[in-house]
Amino acid sequence: MDDSTRQLLLDSLLPLARGALTGTIPLTLISFAIGIVLALGVALARISHNVLLRGAARVFISVIRGTPLLVQLFIIFYALPSLGLVIDPFPSAVIAFSLNVAGYAAEAIRAAILSVPRGQWEAAQTIGLSRSATLSRVILPQAARVAVPPLSNTFISLVKDTSLASSIMVVELLRQAQNIAAPTYEFLALYSLAALYYWVICTVLSAVQLRLEHRLERGVA
Repeated sequence: MDDSTRQLLLDSLLPLARGALTGTIPLTLISFAIGIVLALGVALARISHNVLLRGAARVFISVIRGTPLLVQLFIIFYALPSLGLVIDPFPSAVIAFSLNVAGYAAEAIRAAILSVPRGQWEAAQTIGLSRSATLSRVILPQAARVAVPPLSNTFISLVKDTSLASSIMVVELLRQAQNIAAPTYEFLALYSLAALYYWVICTVLSAVQLRLEHRLERGVA
């Protein structure tokens, strides 16, 4: 690595960090929060007694899981304007990532809910709790423990998936690296630096996930 490349990398540390802090991280947090709320609704629909709700939830999950995230992004940002619906880059990315999180997290939440022993439902009914009260007060708190590992993995994957937002002009970590690399042609150096940022963020999140899982295990014991 020559001196000019080394200096470019040093000068790029702050802009790439800014891209992560103002683009990648907010996009991840907002999309994940919305996605989890949607996922809970889809998961509850999947275990509903209503056939139409179950069918709609099953179709939603199948479509989200069966199509590439990049295609979903392109449909929302590039295709919807042909129908008169124009959405700015950042909101388009939030919509696409939220729906994607919902499609994958819904099955994890559903499995966690079903893992709670049936006796818990019956015990709640014997003391007069409604189905909704049983879900919110008894079932979901127990299911949350089971759902943490897969949902944490979904969150970490989302951090990396946000790099796709650069394809619709969202200025996040990867897009910032592209902007700096374009006039300098130092693509290898800048993309490697961006990869390092992603790795650091995901490593920190993995450590947090492990710590959280250990605390939950102690709570069970």
